[in-house]
Amino acid sequence: MKVLASNSIRAVLGELVPQFERTSKRAIAVSYDPAKVMLGRIQKGETADVVITGSGAIDDLVKQGKILADSRRILARCRVGVAVRAGAPMPDIGTVEALKRVLLAAKSIAYTQEGASGMHFSGVIERLGIAEEVRAKAVRQPGGLVGELVAAGKAEVAIQQIPELLAVPGIELVGPLPAEIQLVTVSSAGVFAGTKEAQAAESLIDFLSTPAAARIMKAKGLEPATGDGSVITSS
Repeated sequence: MKVLASNSIRAVLGELVPQFERTSKRAIAVSYDPAKVMLGRIQKGETADVVITGSGAIDDLVKQGKILADSRRILARCRVGVAVRAGAPMPDIGTVEALKRVLLAAKSIAYTQEGASGMHFSGVIERLGIAEEVRAKAVRQPGGLVGELVAAGKAEVAIQQIPELLAVPGIELVGPLPAEIQLVTVSSAGVFAGTKEAQAAESLIDFLSTPAAARIMKAKGLEPATGDGSVITSS
C-alpha cells in the first residue's frame, strides 16, 4: 500500500506504520514531501492509496474527484516553532517583538522554501519589516527537516512545524511562534479514488485515529483530533 504524506506527520508515521504493518500483515511504502510538492505530483497524475496533508488540500482533492469524499478524516493539527542547537542559550520568543530581536540577532536562520512553515515565515518577516535582513542570512532548502542544518552547525536558528523540529536529534525546541503570527495547520487523511486497496486504506486511517495513535501524536508535537473529528486545543 502506498501513502503520500506531508513532513509534519513523518515522525508519527515512522512509529505507527511499523505497528500497523505487524498487525495487518501488509507492507506500506510512505513518500514524504512538503504539501506543495506533493500536490504538484498528484496534479501531474501520480496516485497512491492514502494521502495525509493539510485539510484544505484534501478538500480540493475531493472536489477534483481524486479523493473519496466519505473517506476524509481529520487527524491532528500542528503549529510552527523555533529551535536552536542543543545546549545553546534558549532565546526569549514570548512576544512578537522578542522574536523579532532574536531573528535580527541570529547569525543564520534555517527555513524551507516550499514547506508550509517556510512560506508562512516568509510572510511573517515581511510583516515585521525585517525580510531583507533575514533573507541575507537565510539557509534554505526546498523541504525536509531544516533542524538538521542547526544540528550540523550550518544554521543558528530553525523555523519549522513543531513535529518536524522534534524529530531532529541535537536540537532543542524553544517554543511556538507567538499567537499573533502563528500558523496552525490541520492535517487530514483521505483515500484515493480508484484504489484497489480501499479497505486496507480505510483500516490505516482508522488505526491513525485510535487513542493509542493520539498519544504518540501528542508526544511528537501534534495536537490529535478527538473521536468526533474535532481538534483538541492547547491548554
